[in-house]
Amino acid sequence: MDHGGSLGRASALFPHAPRPFVDLSTGINPHSYPLFDVPATALSRLPEAERLRELAEIAAGTYGAPSAAHIAAAPGTQILLPRVASLARPGKALVLGPTYAEHARAAAIAGHAVAEVDDFDALADADLAVLVNPNNPDGRVIERDRLLNLAARLRARGGLLVVDEAFMDVGPIEHSLAGDVGEGGIVVLRSFGKFFGLAGVRLGFALADQLMVERLDAQFGPWAVAGPALEYGIRGLSDTEWQAAMRRRLAEDAGRLDALFSKFGVPVAGGTTLFRYLSFPEAPTLFSALGAHGILLRHFADRPQVLRAGLPASEAEWQRVESALAAWASRRDDAAKEIVR
Repeated sequence: MDHGGSLGRASALFPHAPRPFVDLSTGINPHSYPLFDVPATALSRLPEAERLRELAEIAAGTYGAPSAAHIAAAPGTQILLPRVASLARPGKALVLGPTYAEHARAAAIAGHAVAEVDDFDALADADLAVLVNPNNPDGRVIERDRLLNLAARLRARGGLLVVDEAFMDVGPIEHSLAGDVGEGGIVVLRSFGKFFGLAGVRLGFALADQLMVERLDAQFGPWAVAGPALEYGIRGLSDTEWQAAMRRRLAEDAGRLDALFSKFGVPVAGGTTLFRYLSFPEAPTLFSALGAHGILLRHFADRPQVLRAGLPASEAEWQRVESALAAWASRRDDAAKEIVR
């Protein structure tokens, strides 16, 4: 499974698992922003440029960009990745890993020679440097001062720093580079769907200097964002009361999930309040055991000892997760007793 969230792949892996699946394989908020009836014109008419400008203004205020002129709106951050990578001349792209695999693929599409590195300082040798902050899947955070220093070094020789802040809505906002994009040589990506739990809306943003925003907007042309996405983006990003309450709720849920894992001897090694990061030798058996119970975690083919777990959406899902963990722990303990004998 190259990405989380595919119930079709889950069904193929665990054909006899009880339905419906409890999908913890994504980092998407299970408590979505309240649905509402969009105006009929959002579907029957082409989106108005004025509405897109309103969205950009609200996004700039929410994310802390210098102005709306520093915001390029798009139908999801995924579609932005190769376009942003093409803002740097084709050369050496370095991605700080392990992280979201699509960044490397997008950089290759844009004509770069791509490598993944595990040393932050190595990014200084790139023409295009990419990192995720907070990182997916381990939640690692790189401090703003270090990022600005790297950006300055890259900018001095025409390089570009791309910081994917898809999970910064629940991260340490003091380390965001959203307010620094006007200096040039920096692109910050922000995702609407993850924190607002509306991934299907397909809405994302690139924050950059005005020239790069103009280049991105020119590539997309008119009507880049669908009418319903405009309506949800404008209302959700304006609703600061909901955002504050949701951050508190997610922190409580993450703490509850940590306690549940700890109860059954599963160590939590990191993450954000939208997902927890597990790294331990028994991860493959936990993935398989929970999958057989219809509980889907995110696993990584190249790192079998690593799992990522999102948050249950309801009390019924919490109970299913606890029951599946208890069954797995019981079998693990029985096997350990047999080894001792």
